[in-house]
Amino acid sequence: MQTTEFGELVFNDTDLCDLIMRGTDITQLKNVTVSGTVDIAQLVDIVQDPGSISTWHGPADTAQSLEEFDRKNQLNWYMPDEYRSMDIAEHVLGLCNTQAELQRCGQELLMFQERSLFDLLRYLKYLVDTMIKHQVIWGVGRGSSVASYVLYKLGVHRVDSMYYDLDPQEFLR
Repeated sequence: MQTTEFGELVFNDTDLCDLIMRGTDITQLKNVTVSGTVDIAQLVDIVQDPGSISTWHGPADTAQSLEEFDRKNQLNWYMPDEYRSMDIAEHVLGLCNTQAELQRCGQELLMFQERSLFDLLRYLKYLVDTMIKHQVIWGVGRGSSVASYVLYKLGVHRVDSMYYDLDPQEFLR
């Protein structure tokens, strides 16, 4: 947040997100100056009526099944082109040091491919790289995801599922 020479507060996108995350009542901020791309009036309207958020993504289709919704949205991974075009299978296999690791990763990669989840793996690689770049700390691992050795090799979690003999089927049912 900055102050102009006239004492006016100027918020940027990050300031607004920070205020919302802290539970600040941003409805009081309709008349502030915002630098960046945020439309404060629209943001306030969304906070007051969370149901209006669907207008950001187009009209809600109530006849759409959960499977259709998931399939449609799985095509919208927002990541740089270098990650979007990455051969994720080659990358993961290149991280393997032993024949056993290659076999386990190969088995899991086939399971990811059967479920059309390679874009998810590419996005997770991008997310981990971004968190490392910005020195973000994340947890050791949660739930069934720690059963995936591929996710371990990508750095998503820190639990060596081969060492603990965790079944990848626990993650990719």
